[in-house]
Amino acid sequence: MTDDSTLTITVLGCGGSSGVPLIGGPDGRGEWGDCDPNESRNRRTRASIVIQGPDGRRLLVDTGPDMRNQLIANGIPYADAIFYTHSHADHIAGLDDVRPFNWALGRPVEAFGTQETLTDIRNRFDYAFRPWTPKDAFRPGMEERVIVPGQRLDVVGLSLDVFEQVHGRITTLGFRCGGFAYCTDVVELAEETFSLLEGVDTWMVDCLQMKPHSAHAWLERVLEWRDRIRPRRTILTHLGPFMDWATMELALPEGVEAAFDGLTFTAPWQVP
Repeated sequence: MTDDSTLTITVLGCGGSSGVPLIGGPDGRGEWGDCDPNESRNRRTRASIVIQGPDGRRLLVDTGPDMRNQLIANGIPYADAIFYTHSHADHIAGLDDVRPFNWALGRPVEAFGTQETLTDIRNRFDYAFRPWTPKDAFRPGMEERVIVPGQRLDVVGLSLDVFEQVHGRITTLGFRCGGFAYCTDVVELAEETFSLLEGVDTWMVDCLQMKPHSAHAWLERVLEWRDRIRPRRTILTHLGPFMDWATMELALPEGVEAAFDGLTFTAPWQVP
């Protein structure tokens, strides 16, 4: 439980779309790239977080394919609502495991996202959006809640300022919630987004690799953004197999760090 002035954020996963290690490798036990397989913080599942507000309610961000194991590993029995950044498979493919949320809550789970994202999800998981009652416990029950960039979303006691991000050929959603902001799967930010994020306490941001990428931010770009936004703490996520945790720990500037699965931290719930 958080106190009355903080958010608690749990990093369920901080890996790229294929996780770390990738399937393959010389012995079939995984391709690690530059990551040391003996460093436990290099073992990364797909990117997702849970935000818990002062009243104990939880907002899950995305339902990736590793969701079941992530929640169990972090002692999180359910979430009260779900925020979808976009509809790529590494952010939605664990949706079937929403069923225990329904059992705990006794109702459908509100799913927030753009109309495009929710339509994509409905097309793949149409059965999850049919009218739900407790007798339908064999399937997940979801209720669509359409949001638009620029909206202030109030959900489970949290207030999120939602904004659009460029992610290669598509757009995604990022948000700021009090003193915390989350920007995964992003390669370009609009000018107005920098104003919205300026002075945020803790910023979690996509940083797939060291070299430029067409759909994801890379380290140099993230550091340039950081200089404009000036957060107290910057946490890198959506990390690929060429982002070794210990190497980054030694090389990153003060105030910048690499996430790892299971990392938990707090940020101000409200900013004066």
